[in-house]
Amino acid sequence: MRQPEKKLAGRIKLMNLKLHSTFDLSAETWNALLAESITHAPFLRYEYLSSWWQTRGGGEWPSDAQLCTISAEQDGQLLGIAPLFFARQSLWLLGSVEISDYLDLIVRPKHLSDFLTELLDWLSAANFPLAWVALNWVNIPETSPTLAALQAESAKRGWTCAQEIYQSTPSIPLPGDFDLYLSGIDKKQRHEIRRKMRRAEESGRALRWYIVRDESQLDHEVDGFLHLMAQAPEKDVFLTDVMRTQMKTSVHAAFRAGWLQLAFLEIDGQKAAGYLNFDYDNKIWVYNSGINPEFRDLSAGWVLLGYLLQWANENKRAEFDFMRGDEDYKYKFGGENRHVMRVKITK
Repeated sequence: MRQPEKKLAGRIKLMNLKLHSTFDLSAETWNALLAESITHAPFLRYEYLSSWWQTRGGGEWPSDAQLCTISAEQDGQLLGIAPLFFARQSLWLLGSVEISDYLDLIVRPKHLSDFLTELLDWLSAANFPLAWVALNWVNIPETSPTLAALQAESAKRGWTCAQEIYQSTPSIPLPGDFDLYLSGIDKKQRHEIRRKMRRAEESGRALRWYIVRDESQLDHEVDGFLHLMAQAPEKDVFLTDVMRTQMKTSVHAAFRAGWLQLAFLEIDGQKAAGYLNFDYDNKIWVYNSGINPEFRDLSAGWVLLGYLLQWANENKRAEFDFMRGDEDYKYKFGGENRHVMRVKITK
């Protein structure tokens, strides 16, 4: 489908927009654009979003939701992707809402304004095939230029654009040295982290922590991680069969792409704690965790987190992103608050 031809002042040439009802864009082209995009996050990777769509977010969305990703090209070059789907009379960003922490349009900063103008013109054209009532876009980082651009474009059209903080996303900037990192957080918490790590190491128990490297063991390790997650009643309810399928698919996709960090702390040969992270774009993105309550006395979760922060500093990662959620421990480890936003646009 093409937008009707028209001339816009100050514009050299209209982009060619195309509606995709399947994932028929190439992964290589998609990810190359993402690497230069306004928001570069693993949740916007082709591998992640295509697997998310297979299960509709682990069963969050009904099977009759319709994929309607929109790409924009000019002179044969891909300039923008609006990864959208249609459900409940709204157009949503793929990945919405619950299991994808950062979402956005995929477009270079210099093309955002033109891309958004043409995208909204195209979505509101009489021949657009989906009768949407609102754009409901969730988990857009508060630093994304999309937010201001949406406000400006909505105002030009007389549309309503409501924006609000959706959730906190605490993050730790890393100095590249573990002791230097510790010296930068609250003194009481610094001593507490060191004390718990030392107590576990001096407990006389067999302690081992590791990051999964062997793909032949990946299914076994993922099952072990999901078992740890299920020890928490609220996570046990969350882990439906379809959600387990979603998580396993995402883990395998991240492993094959080279940015999975699945880590465990073992005590006396048993899994005591696990973290499912993404090691992507020089950052650690903390996705989920699981703790064995039998090892609560050794603070297994804190100890593994300490090892992971030590590893991230030693390996010169720039940031340790706890992502969505304002749990207290994130701030005790030095998390600095940021937010993701929710935007609702109505015509």
